[in-house]
Amino acid sequence: MREIFELINSMAPYLLLGFLLAGIMHAFIPGNLYHRYLGGNSFRSVFNAALLGIPLPLCSCGVIPTAMSLRKEGASRGATVSFLIATPQTGIDSIIATYSLMGLPFALLRPLIALATSLIGGLLVNRFDRKDIRQDKLSTHQQAEAPSSPGGFLQSVKSALHYAFVEMMQDIGKWLVLGLVVAGLITVFVPNSFFALFADKPLLSMLLVLAFAIPMYLCATGSIPIAVALMLKGLSPGTALVLLMAGPAVNVASLLVISKVMGRKTLLLYITTIIACAIIFGLGIDYLLPREWFTAPLQHIQNAHDCGISYFNLGCFILLTLLLANAFLQRYRGKNTCGCHHHDCECEAQKSQQTILEIKGMTCNHCKNNVEKSILRVAGVESVETDLTTGRAVITGEADVAEIKKAVESIGFEVTASSCM
Repeated sequence: MREIFELINSMAPYLLLGFLLAGIMHAFIPGNLYHRYLGGNSFRSVFNAALLGIPLPLCSCGVIPTAMSLRKEGASRGATVSFLIATPQTGIDSIIATYSLMGLPFALLRPLIALATSLIGGLLVNRFDRKDIRQDKLSTHQQAEAPSSPGGFLQSVKSALHYAFVEMMQDIGKWLVLGLVVAGLITVFVPNSFFALFADKPLLSMLLVLAFAIPMYLCATGSIPIAVALMLKGLSPGTALVLLMAGPAVNVASLLVISKVMGRKTLLLYITTIIACAIIFGLGIDYLLPREWFTAPLQHIQNAHDCGISYFNLGCFILLTLLLANAFLQRYRGKNTCGCHHHDCECEAQKSQQTILEIKGMTCNHCKNNVEKSILRVAGVESVETDLTTGRAVITGEADVAEIKKAVESIGFEVTASSCM
């Protein structure tokens, strides 16, 4: 517990700042900016997708429906893959958190390597997977969806704070906590002698980390304490980079969706790019850059128990804990979309012309928002409310159920059941 507390205490101020900046980006940067410059089978579209995706605070599960939505609205295959690679590896919150625990060199290299990897992946897809390169134009309805702020500046501030300290914490909070717990367990239970076997074999250690990282789900921020714990046990900085790249960008859920929506060839290019670039850049760090650049910032963690308590950090730790508890409470308090506490509630029965879908695969608020947007674009839909806890979408209107299912499945989700009322 002590190791976990020291990690969280060190990261708390930076995590709060990162969450806040993510909320500001969400509230004040127009959403259609991420949809406008990604069309065309060109280097420019791939570069734009990577550049826009790097600071965007989306986790691996959240980036999938967002990327599928971009693809549906006209982004090229290459641009979509570039966005898929760059976005989950970084984010304004994870960059700041990386600096807090791993120092400036890692904080600078991480987004630069994500940019290079996403460019390589996007260009490879444009070169070798050229089917269906026709770009669909945005419909009139989609073009009219530029975000608005009816409440003005104060409403935008409120939206930023809610997104930062409720929605984002709901989305990545549990993965962050899990990452911290895993890091603590590694620090306590894994003997130094185990990793000493791989200290002079960086390539072998990278392959070992890849074998564990690829099937797991790790968010960009949650992977940081695990990478730190591995380095404290003696693994190389390059091996830590492999975990930071492959963990957030590749997991079983994302691979299944990419295969289903974009095809096996795109999936193969996606996986190959991430694995090859992770190993190449990792070996580059180990053999071309001074090891002290990456190990020196870890000394404050090793010596943390010898230092006095920072009351500022402790206050941030308490605030972060309270905000996470509030976010989890709001998400898992057991309400369904209409606000009732039981499944077959009377208020649903009183509504007319409703369709209720059971949607599989929604794991965060980005998933929820993308599902709602896709359903609202179907002709005849008047309103839709979704609930992450139950996976239910309550749709009001006279829309064709088959069209609704098609819209949901086109962004990578599965409709498992439905009922009309």
